[in-house]
Amino acid sequence: MIKHVVVMKFKPGISEADVTRLEQGLDRLPGAIPEILSYDFGRDIVHSERSFDFGLVSSFKDLEALKRYQGHPEHVKVLELVRAMCDQIIAVDFTF
Repeated sequence: MIKHVVVMKFKPGISEADVTRLEQGLDRLPGAIPEILSYDFGRDIVHSERSFDFGLVSSFKDLEALKRYQGHPEHVKVLELVRAMCDQIIAVDFTF
């Protein structure tokens, strides 16, 4: 099993509507991409100086399933939105 973890730091000026649009796009992915076994995301609630703004944790059967997810057209659409919204994106993928 592969765990995929992403944290995002938004650019200044990202609006509530922008974040809601991101959440809506992410929310559609599990229904569109069968490789996703679990999919959780949300806004940071601590707001410390080391906090990022948004996080995502998902699970996949294996590395091949993760790669299919990453290349899936619906994921690519959301990724384009993420890149437009973020100053920094950090990811880690590990087995569990």
